[in-house]
Amino acid sequence: MTEKRNLSGVKEIARRANVSIATVDRVIHNRPGVSVKTKLKIEAIIKELNYQPNVLASRLASGKVFKLGVLIPKSSVYSDFWDAPLRGIQRAEAEIKQYGISVEIFFFDLPEKSTFTKAVQLLKSSDFDGILMSPSFLDESVDFLRHCQHQNIPVVFIDSNIEDQKTLSYIGPPLFQSGFLGAKLCQLCISYSSKVLLVNISKQSKSYNYLQIEKGFKQYFENMSSLQKCIKLDINEIDQPSIEVQLKKTFLQHPEIGAIFVMNSRVFAVAAYLERQNLPHIQLIGYDFISENQRYLKTGTINFLICHKPEEQGYKGIMSLYHHLALNLPVDMEYYMPIDIVTQENMDFYR
Repeated sequence: MTEKRNLSGVKEIARRANVSIATVDRVIHNRPGVSVKTKLKIEAIIKELNYQPNVLASRLASGKVFKLGVLIPKSSVYSDFWDAPLRGIQRAEAEIKQYGISVEIFFFDLPEKSTFTKAVQLLKSSDFDGILMSPSFLDESVDFLRHCQHQNIPVVFIDSNIEDQKTLSYIGPPLFQSGFLGAKLCQLCISYSSKVLLVNISKQSKSYNYLQIEKGFKQYFENMSSLQKCIKLDINEIDQPSIEVQLKKTFLQHPEIGAIFVMNSRVFAVAAYLERQNLPHIQLIGYDFISENQRYLKTGTINFLICHKPEEQGYKGIMSLYHHLALNLPVDMEYYMPIDIVTQENMDFYR
């Protein structure tokens, strides 16, 4: 019954516009071959009739399968953060695979650029209709994005963005505001004479994420005219002994440190150091509700975790590609996740 109503709707639109049904179909499915004047005329009639095309039914009838490629880090001994986006991706796939969507996931080791490059080459050699990825390595991600643009393959970034790049969508945290909030939480926790240690534990100290978070963090203290309170520490070796050596040196040089803000999910490594050194007065703030961090949040060693719903990022990323490719629906160019603050008191209720 619905199919007949839709067919008569298309016929009526074609009659009013004095065009063929094929021309109306091109406009409905956003295909080329229709002049701007005719397209506007047809769109006006569609709006007037409040016509709702059954795009999903017509696409299923075509039998086409859309292949989506996913490129994300795999969880490691250092962090299980990427388990959450993976769950979201798999949840979305389970919901839409019956509609002719297939998802293939490629993993890389976050510290190892070569594994990212290898995964990119595999993606390039396959015939994908859309890509969801975390652009963890700047130059390699930009090069791959150019390849996708040349092949007219839409790309969605999650968790991390690259400035001034043309993607279908970015789904993730508002990084500057997140860093600004981290600074504010630090300021609330310390006395006027104390200093704040800004820590980046990563082999990539100049990624877009860290630069934006640091920018927001420092902006807060600039607004407060107290930027001299900030000390920056880059730790490029991410094993626990190396982290603790760097932290020990910094505390010897700056014994007045009262708060630490870690710019990624490895805040648990700093928490372990503070517990071993018996420094319960140091306020510790970082990112992500991962299992390693939950332990120290429960004991009070970590005071605040800033979280950006990573599972929803993965889910929304796949659904955005599905909406764009299969349903011809508009997609938000930027979809920012909420900034959640998780504490010892509310952690048992956080989802």
